[in-house]
Amino acid sequence: MSTLLIQGGRIIDPSQAIDRIDDLLVRDGIILAIGQSSHEKVDETIDATGLIVTPGLIDMHVHLREPGREEDETIETGTRAALAGGFTSVACIPNTEPPIDTQAAVEFIHQKAVRADTCNVFVVGCVSRNREGKELAEIGQLVEAGAVAFSDDGAPIYDAELMRRAFEYCRMFDKPIFAHEEVLELSRGGVMHEGLVSLVLGLTGMPAAAEEVMIGRDIALAEVTGGRLHVMHVSTARGVELIRAAKARGTRVTAEACPHHFTLTDESLRGFDSNAKMSPPLRTAVDVEAIISGLVDGAIDCIATDHAPHAPEKKMLEIDRAPFGILGLETALGLSITRLVATGRIGWPRLVEAMSLLPAQILGVTRGTLRTGAIADITLINPDLSWRVDVDKFCSKSVNSPFQGWVLKGRAVFTIVAGRVKYRLG
Repeated sequence: MSTLLIQGGRIIDPSQAIDRIDDLLVRDGIILAIGQSSHEKVDETIDATGLIVTPGLIDMHVHLREPGREEDETIETGTRAALAGGFTSVACIPNTEPPIDTQAAVEFIHQKAVRADTCNVFVVGCVSRNREGKELAEIGQLVEAGAVAFSDDGAPIYDAELMRRAFEYCRMFDKPIFAHEEVLELSRGGVMHEGLVSLVLGLTGMPAAAEEVMIGRDIALAEVTGGRLHVMHVSTARGVELIRAAKARGTRVTAEACPHHFTLTDESLRGFDSNAKMSPPLRTAVDVEAIISGLVDGAIDCIATDHAPHAPEKKMLEIDRAPFGILGLETALGLSITRLVATGRIGWPRLVEAMSLLPAQILGVTRGTLRTGAIADITLINPDLSWRVDVDKFCSKSVNSPFQGWVLKGRAVFTIVAGRVKYRLG
């Protein structure tokens, strides 16, 4: 038997309403106890004095690119980046080439993840065949293969009848639909948020209404069907209002926000930096404040990265030709601590809830807790560690981050998966 003692850390576990200095004991990859460790013989001890000990962080929105775009990222490099960011689990999005719309595709991801032997990889399957939005994928078979949720992310599900049937079908398995909310007629050809900055720069804009109209439609369909809607990468103030009101009515809707959407605004595009080009786009300071307020009051449940790596040569194109997307796994925790916790907008328990417990609950996976008998996925965080973002030191295969050179506060220093230390800073 292998025993690990994490000694003297501040243990924060929202699933048990725990926030105290104590010891955490792990045996054979399972949480044995919080406290009561003095008489237990251990094989390894980690001195967690001054550190925060949390259930392993979970990123429920990650593009691992494999299969099909291994020049951008692979399952191995992406999951190593996850470990460096403090994530013990990720949910991979199915807009690969080919898409994850068959049992064989789900099994391929699982096999590659086992071979990488890094963090847990949960698979999000396609809602429609080949992500074309014309007919449903074999959702029941994908569930049997292990899919935890369904999405055509990268493209909205345009056919309202198809979306309705998807909600009804997924309700049979109690699986959520992760929705990319966008009206393409409004945003087509857009490079950035439609507003004063886009007008000054002469760049085609993507209006907030393009996101908000589709959020409203999908909330209505979720209400009609009783299905589970998860709104991905919310970026607008009105979008937050729609989700908040739907929750008040009892609609089965959850939502996520990305660190870039509560950290940056469309002003970041003034230098025509393609690393600040993403979909949905960076919006205004008013929208940023609304996203933060949504995280504070729970209208937005989770923080997710939308980690979207692109090989350097792709992002070096002119801004109207470069692809959308930025890296997120290795900066998400630092940005969240710096922008939300250090400023007093939220406390540590709420951050842990948003990055661990609630993602686990939405995905329906047995993670996000330090309860006795739970799988020992654990993240240790140094809340006071200041560090400078250096994309050349990232574990990811790509370097497309607008945060290069930023100094952030707080970083994961140990990432433990099933009782095994998989990442140790330095």
